[in-house]
Amino acid sequence: MTNDDGDVVKRLGPETIYVAAWIFPISRPPINGGYLRVIGDQIVEIGSVRDPGFRRQDVIDLGEVAVLPRMVNAHTHLEFSDCQSPIGQPGIALAEWIGKVIAARGVATEDQRNARIRDGIAESAGSGVGLIGDIATTPSQYPSDTDTTIVSFAEVLGLSDIRAAERLESAEKHAASLPLNPSVKFAVSPHAAYSTPPELVRRCVELAVQTGATLAMHVAESPDERELLRFGSGRFADALRGAGLWPEGVFPWKGHQPVWDLIDAIARAPRALLIHGNDLQDDEIERIACHPQLSVVYCPRTHDFFGYDAHPVQTLLGAGVRVALGTDSRASNPDLSVWKEVQFLLNQRPDLDPHAVLEMATLAGADALLGAGSRSGRIEAGKTRIPSLVSIPTTAKRLDQVWRDVVAADLSCIAVQRRA
Repeated sequence: MTNDDGDVVKRLGPETIYVAAWIFPISRPPINGGYLRVIGDQIVEIGSVRDPGFRRQDVIDLGEVAVLPRMVNAHTHLEFSDCQSPIGQPGIALAEWIGKVIAARGVATEDQRNARIRDGIAESAGSGVGLIGDIATTPSQYPSDTDTTIVSFAEVLGLSDIRAAERLESAEKHAASLPLNPSVKFAVSPHAAYSTPPELVRRCVELAVQTGATLAMHVAESPDERELLRFGSGRFADALRGAGLWPEGVFPWKGHQPVWDLIDAIARAPRALLIHGNDLQDDEIERIACHPQLSVVYCPRTHDFFGYDAHPVQTLLGAGVRVALGTDSRASNPDLSVWKEVQFLLNQRPDLDPHAVLEMATLAGADALLGAGSRSGRIEAGKTRIPSLVSIPTTAKRLDQVWRDVVAADLSCIAVQRRA
């Protein structure tokens, strides 16, 4: 994202009308030849220049651009933002990768984590992201001088009672500390089924209910996870035993459908994100679809890095499940650009509707993190501010031509300066 020649910088009066070649509100169809009526920096009206009541006078023409809301990164780990490249080789097994990540990271201090978080927020904002769902090792702190909204998921895990109690207590302290920072909202994340026993998941759900927080959990991330839950065997079992962390009596989980049980458990939270979902089966997708407060977060380039079979994103969308996009971390992805996730999908998944991909990168992520009808991830009168918008250059006259430009274009911010 550029902040100099590529930016559209205009001076704003009490009421200003902007026109652009295309406007993508996301919550409604794209507008070819659209306008935004703005008071202060708040959008109060959106329409087409072809509307009978529109008067083309005293307007600011943004030119041949498509205007979009800022992107939403529904899942990342900002504390890994100093990784220069993904850890391990493409196609690595998840259990082996986790071991390499632990070995490479060592024990970071709180100051080191906070510095990496700041860098990750700056990188994200620079790539057009306005809202982030961050999985945080607590205690962690976030800068207060940022326009980026953070939903901070306190990560809770522990296969021993002592470790579980420590992480849950740390999450509760994190919840108490965040009201001091208006840019950050508390959330909770029981990490994954291979690191978080059912009782700890239940307690995290209770914390989410008590605080009204969003919950996120890595679910159906790989076939190896399913083997561990159903049979207590496989790569994860071998890794846990090799590390001396095998918990007696935890694996396999009780019941014949452990992923069903997990879905039902986290569905008790006010809102919950199932992260990755690479290995979700059709019956599990149907079960998720029964719970409108559940969303699945798909991380396309991380999915590709691990070499999994095709992601069931099309089946999820067809079932009516809300699907958002995430980058995961720089430990499995070269950068934190959600826009590049969009471009990757448009190139690699021609079966997906391009507008649906854009919705996953914006509105769907915002509603997954903040609840339906949030202000982020869309362009709507009364909800959206001009500084919350980005644009791409396009000379397209038809919608199909816009998607051609999306694949090749970089995002630029639309910056507005108030008149003195």
